[in-house]
Amino acid sequence: MDKNGRHLFAYAMGINTHQEPVVYMREDCPVCRAEGFNATSRILIRATNNKELIATLNIVDSNKLPSGNIGLSRIAQRRLDVGEGDMLVISQAPIVLSLGAVRKKIHGHALDSSEIDQIIVDINDHKYSDIEIASFLSVCAGDRLNLDEIISLTRAMVACGEHIEWPSKERIFDKHCIGGLPGNRTTPLVVAIASAAGLTVPKTSSRSITSPSGTADTMDTLMNVNLTIDQIRQVVAKTDACLAWGGAVNLSPADDLMIRIERALDLDVEGQLIASVLSKKIAAGSTHAIIDIPVGETAKVRNQADADRLAWLFTEVGKACDLYVRCLITDGSRPIGAGIGPAEEARDLLAVLKGQADAPADLTERALFLAAHLLDMAYHFGYEAGLHQARSILESGQAWAKFQSIAAAQGGLKPLPSPHYRQTIHSARSGIIHSIDNRRLARLAKLAGAPFDPAAGLRLSVNIGSQVSKGD
Repeated sequence: MDKNGRHLFAYAMGINTHQEPVVYMREDCPVCRAEGFNATSRILIRATNNKELIATLNIVDSNKLPSGNIGLSRIAQRRLDVGEGDMLVISQAPIVLSLGAVRKKIHGHALDSSEIDQIIVDINDHKYSDIEIASFLSVCAGDRLNLDEIISLTRAMVACGEHIEWPSKERIFDKHCIGGLPGNRTTPLVVAIASAAGLTVPKTSSRSITSPSGTADTMDTLMNVNLTIDQIRQVVAKTDACLAWGGAVNLSPADDLMIRIERALDLDVEGQLIASVLSKKIAAGSTHAIIDIPVGETAKVRNQADADRLAWLFTEVGKACDLYVRCLITDGSRPIGAGIGPAEEARDLLAVLKGQADAPADLTERALFLAAHLLDMAYHFGYEAGLHQARSILESGQAWAKFQSIAAAQGGLKPLPSPHYRQTIHSARSGIIHSIDNRRLARLAKLAGAPFDPAAGLRLSVNIGSQVSKGD
């Protein structure tokens, strides 16, 4: 033992604990007993290479681990960058003072910017356990964050990540949909149309949080989305656009850690949603953004009042962070497109870009609507003129050509994966479809394996208003 802790040797357990570092000690370990460690204790581990981390302790039977060793989960070993047998120094984890601010919020008090800054810094530095992150997200759920808190949260999340700057560009455009609507893969279409019209659109997207596919999941079936910041700059220099996964470039790493917990809880936190979306736009260098807010009984946003509040918050937070935001409240009563799941949604957007006869008309029109507003934001010639230009770019093949050039700059188009198993579901009776439960439809696609199996998902033959006969 040295004055800063006690020595144990690294032992690779080969256990995947995702992004939460976990370590393992024998129940008869002298260090464990001397330090008073118990199962779920938080402990500090330092390696001789000066890397350190705070991890959650699990206690194992004595026959599961050699004496004098501490077991490391895969993520713990990777972050410490140690090999088996390397010496580690073990000590009590320091008190995470920002947890006091979380407790303050639990009791209904507003947090100031310094408190929120420290919470996000500590989450980003992996000082919070998954349970502690879940506590923070839960206490921020609903409308429990006020405007000032959301602004502070957004700025804190921007500060903890990488930034992309565009010194030769005065304006950078972006588009985001808050989700909650199966299919609706408009983003790649809008990016292709807008960049073909001369806008710079370096699009970084997230993977799924609670849906069967995020934009990055869908695009990953078509092209490489794991780009570095330098690669993003190179692609944008060639094509005025990109379609990349934001998580690969650490634009908001604290947000990525929180999204992991949101996914497990199937939870959408209003304030964190706004901060998540806008922090990544700001970090990516965007100056103007369109936000699509679908509203419907089974969408993420259920009514007009909630949509108006969300739009106001997006606009005000954007204004405070020097980002011009235009929110568009759209119909969220039905799925958009025929495919649900990464590869199936990719089939839809390719059909639209290629002008195929079977391309989903609702997806086409939704993408044109959003692209028209983005063009109006850039050129100030009104929505109708923007719609005319967007439609001309799509129908002339310019958008498809632009999409192909983006894909080529990112390594080329990939063949879409095919499912190993298909099942056709027939109607049990005749009638007209009056409503669709978006949430149950999304859940069904996830039960099929989406988004983790990119070929998994659903393909719809009908939508609201369709006439069906028994056996169809």
